[in-house]
Amino acid sequence: MAAGKLTSKQRVAWTFLTIGVLLYALFPVASIFVTSFKTQADLGSNQFWPTTWTWDNYEMIFVGGAQELFLTALRNSIGITLIATAVAVVLSTLCAYAIARLNFPGKRIILGTALAVSIFPVISVVTPLFNLWRTIGLYDTWLGLIIPYLSLTLPISIWTLSAFFRQIPWELEQAALVDGATQWQAFRKAIVPLAAPGVFTTAIIAFFIAWNDFVYGISLTSTEAARPVPAALAFFTGASQFEEPTGAISAAAIVVTIPVVVLVLLFQRQIVSGLTQGAVKG
Repeated sequence: MAAGKLTSKQRVAWTFLTIGVLLYALFPVASIFVTSFKTQADLGSNQFWPTTWTWDNYEMIFVGGAQELFLTALRNSIGITLIATAVAVVLSTLCAYAIARLNFPGKRIILGTALAVSIFPVISVVTPLFNLWRTIGLYDTWLGLIIPYLSLTLPISIWTLSAFFRQIPWELEQAALVDGATQWQAFRKAIVPLAAPGVFTTAIIAFFIAWNDFVYGISLTSTEAARPVPAALAFFTGASQFEEPTGAISAAAIVVTIPVVVLVLLFQRQIVSGLTQGAVKG
């Protein structure tokens, strides 16, 4: 058997293993999807499939009683996430370039600190941040969420881009400088275009992290002025006090998952390319 070539039994084993992992990972999503089409009567039963498929839950979040809560939260999520992603990409690009290209004391400490921040428990930061934001007037504002989101997105962005910048030949920038370009022109016209796959990958990852945040969204907001969708789902109510909002919550969860799925399907090659190129030491 040639090196690296799988036998028939190994292919079958890997196929069953892959199918098992996919079923394990996708079953919760399938359950939420099915629940979003259930009637209130079906929600109380133990059946997986609804006896009657209905769009009532989607109508509730778009034109019904949960319309204002959901659509406002959706607008907040889109705006806050896009701004946080854009700021994180710009700052991490500049920081990663400096770390990859320049020799200065403390470079490893910066990378280590970024990694430490990324693994620091978010819940331990919420209380002091809550008190600080109330004092300086950032509580329940877009800016009050964008700044904490940067603490989530910047570390992974810096690590991803710094690894990617190391793969770009240093001679290209030197050639641009010899031709009369300034340091900024060489960076903008020679380095950034080559780093586009890594920058794009970083933007996608940062978007996912900010889009899915719940802890900051629920702790640093009190009204619909800045509350994002993950936090707003906790405030869904049924048509009456005796009615569970499970169907409406499931419908809203499916809606906010669609952008993530669409982005991955459309740009999966760019994402894989950016991650693999940044992971290979050239």
